[in-house]
Amino acid sequence: MRIAFGTDDENEATRAVLDYLSGLGEVVRVAGDDPWPRIGAAVGRAVTEGRADFGVVMCWTGTGTAIAANKIPGVRAALAWEPWIATGARLWNDANVLALSLKRLAPDVAVEVARAFFETPRPDPDEAENIARISELEPGRDSSR
Repeated sequence: MRIAFGTDDENEATRAVLDYLSGLGEVVRVAGDDPWPRIGAAVGRAVTEGRADFGVVMCWTGTGTAIAANKIPGVRAALAWEPWIATGARLWNDANVLALSLKRLAPDVAVEVARAFFETPRPDPDEAENIARISELEPGRDSSR
């Protein structure tokens, strides 16, 4: 598995998440010292262009990088602060980018959230129609259903 990773700061939480991700496969660091909007977009592009299977973005709250990533068509970035949210994001929304706060999550909690996200292998088949409706909302797509 290839995972695109971007953060606008580094601390114990980012290092713990990176350590966990490296055990899952290849971690592709994107957008070195760029501001958080570019980081979110770069991770999103890596996922939608096929250079990564999933993405993880981290910024102070996680919100900014999630918003930026979600501007890239095909990205479904979810901000999660506990494992249940991360699992639900994969199951019910087919999230392909996980956004985490690097300031409000303790390192062990950040890893638990990432683990929940990556241990949920595929979305719930019962949500397929709703997940398709998300894609229909993208510019240029038919959203009349």
